[in-house]
Amino acid sequence: MKLTNCIVTLATTLVSARPQDDAQPPNPHEWMAPGPNDFRGPCPMLNTLANHGFLPRDGRNITKDNAIAGFNDGLNFKASLGALLWDQAIIANPEPNATFFTLDHLNVHNLLEHDASLTRADAALGNNHIFNKTVYEASRQWWTEEIVTPEMLANSKIFRQLESRAKNPEYRFTATTEAFSLGEVAAPVVAFGDFETGSVNRTLMEYFFELGWTKKSDEVTAKDITGMTTVIGKATNLLTGGTNDMESMPHGKRNLHSGMF
Repeated sequence: MKLTNCIVTLATTLVSARPQDDAQPPNPHEWMAPGPNDFRGPCPMLNTLANHGFLPRDGRNITKDNAIAGFNDGLNFKASLGALLWDQAIIANPEPNATFFTLDHLNVHNLLEHDASLTRADAALGNNHIFNKTVYEASRQWWTEEIVTPEMLANSKIFRQLESRAKNPEYRFTATTEAFSLGEVAAPVVAFGDFETGSVNRTLMEYFFELGWTKKSDEVTAKDITGMTTVIGKATNLLTGGTNDMESMPHGKRNLHSGMF
């Protein structure tokens, strides 16, 4: 399964900002807003890494080496995972044999970026790479408890797909998009959640878009990410457990009901 470009999109443990001690040297990873000539893309995680200087602050010249270093220094991603994510993102640079990509390359619609994002408008309906508060609030409404479960994350994903399909005449969501989308939804758990339960603190998710973080103490691997996408994938299943009453019906009646509905 391919990992989402957003996971190229989201991995950390957030902490509230602290006043700087005058005696301390400047923090090279202090948050800085992008300038007017800086590039940003559709992935909140990559944008945040650039805002904090773990990736080039201008959003340009993201090579395999500086991507691996940025993912490791900022998120504690294993080097092989960082290399895999870069390999999946480099296709966004249209130049043959490219050795770098920019965050702007990632904005090409339906290449890695896609409809029904949790934080951005669809390309056909607005800006597909700038954080959209209205879209974010529509997603956030499903995170109904302080500890967000896989089911809550799945609810926000399903809602955004239904909303996108209903409002966007150019809505497109393929099986490949689904794989990317599951990775994006799983990303907060990978970033600052609990791998065993698949849950994540809602406050940390909300702060992610504005504050900094400390990376996880345990190195994050591709297996961790695919494990979480499986958990979220199962949570998107709308079937309930237990015995299906229809399965216990006589065969003839079962066919009658299946033909009616």
